[in-house]
Amino acid sequence: MTLPRTSLWTNLEVSARRFPDKPAIVFYDSVLTYRELERDALRLAGFLQHECGVRRGDRVALYMCNCPQFVIAYYAVLRADAMVVPVNPMNRTGELAHIVEDSGAQVIVAAQELFGQLEPLLGRRLRHAVISCHADYLTRPTDLAVPQYIAAPRQPVSGTGVTAWHEALARGYGPDAHRAGADDLCVLPYTSGTTGAPKGCIHRHRNAMHTLVSLALWHGVHQDDRSLSVLPFFHVTGMQNSMNVPIYAGGTAVILARWDREVAATLIQRYRITRWTSVPTMVIDLISSPNIGSYDLSSLRTMGGGGAAMPQAVAQRLRELCGVTYIEGYGLSETMAPTHINPEDRPKSQCLGIPIFDTDSRIVDHETLAELPPGEAGEIVTHGPQVFEGYWNNPQESGKAFVTIDGKRFLRTGDLGRMDEDGYFFFVDRLKRMINAAGFKVWPAEVEAQLHAHPAVQEAVVVGTPDERRGESVKAIIVPKPETRGRVSAEEIIEWARQNMAAYKVPRVIEFAESLPKSATGKVMWRVLQEREYRAAREPQA
Repeated sequence: MTLPRTSLWTNLEVSARRFPDKPAIVFYDSVLTYRELERDALRLAGFLQHECGVRRGDRVALYMCNCPQFVIAYYAVLRADAMVVPVNPMNRTGELAHIVEDSGAQVIVAAQELFGQLEPLLGRRLRHAVISCHADYLTRPTDLAVPQYIAAPRQPVSGTGVTAWHEALARGYGPDAHRAGADDLCVLPYTSGTTGAPKGCIHRHRNAMHTLVSLALWHGVHQDDRSLSVLPFFHVTGMQNSMNVPIYAGGTAVILARWDREVAATLIQRYRITRWTSVPTMVIDLISSPNIGSYDLSSLRTMGGGGAAMPQAVAQRLRELCGVTYIEGYGLSETMAPTHINPEDRPKSQCLGIPIFDTDSRIVDHETLAELPPGEAGEIVTHGPQVFEGYWNNPQESGKAFVTIDGKRFLRTGDLGRMDEDGYFFFVDRLKRMINAAGFKVWPAEVEAQLHAHPAVQEAVVVGTPDERRGESVKAIIVPKPETRGRVSAEEIIEWARQNMAAYKVPRVIEFAESLPKSATGKVMWRVLQEREYRAAREPQA
């Protein structure tokens, strides 16, 4: 596949020239055309350069849910030749502080409901903040259920270096000449791992361009496609499939700030949605609606996603409802979304798919790195244009992430898989310790590190516990400090966690223990506890 040798900004620029009056974004029935999207992105880019001092290669944090402002800010940062640092809006102050400090971002664009979380960082780690009000882009009446924080009126914001979004755009700055190209820094999504602290994945424009162009070609996306954009834009799957691909193709992104199955079904019917990237939990929730039969879903042409295997019964029900086969794929933050996708004309169920354009993936013995034959399980390793450069300011972890095979640098995914005789890849298990909670990746070491900050916690280990609705939920096994035993409750721990970490990381189950199983070297044997958890779920209840 021949890649454009341009920045991602150019994709918006081209679509705005080709389709100036076409809806680029629909947000709870309010429309933003390509002309308007480009105009606001240019104004914000100029403000970032002329008042915030953003220069080529600087990092700028985006801290908001799916909304028009996220898209505008994303492309404004790229137009300013800077690097986007997307931050999960569920993150609390401590989590945000780590990303801001690690990335070196001194400028942030954030939603007003999150101002309280970032305010403690102003004047210390953050030099400038642009604060947006979602309701500024609700320009038309709607009968849809709009979340309260989206409909909330503009709130006054103040402080050194703080500027309201509407004021930033009203300054009317034009940006300097665009110099960033394919080899410039583009986006720095953060992912966690066994070390606990989130790590920034360095992606240049060519990395991001590869997966978004691959997705557009693979699924046949064109200018008249309308995408239901509900997967979070801060995560690479939603960012690429639901935001960047529609803009590249000149299509329309129908944006939902958060999942609501009735609103989603209404939007599919109202806007004749043709493509939707989701996670299985969303599809399960949608088809479980007692009202699902009253909606016309026949416009859907392409549906797919990843994060977890799609249950066969759910896939069958989906085909009965709208005649669409759910196309599963596989990728990582380190690969800017997909490395594998199922072919649309020959998909396999509960399958990662086949390597996409110019991607070499193999199954190897995770210790010897010897390539394994079809049918044998080993670690999935991947080489391709989408593979990241390394972890930001973390050469040690970067070194662990790669191996050289046949003269090529391969990413070690940490996932166990197998390949069949047809070249399709299947997920088997994880080498890396990770919990998949309703599509959100939760890294136990990170949650454990945060739990250890609780004054009553002496030791903590986090495992996944089976959850019929979410797939897995987070469970913490805690050894309390001697002086707090019998005095600290599970509810107290959970409430404290809600105040200090993103909601999807918060343990839903707390178990207190006298001690934790440990190896001869003193390491907590988390795998024993994880296996016990799943064994208990399989055993019939007395």
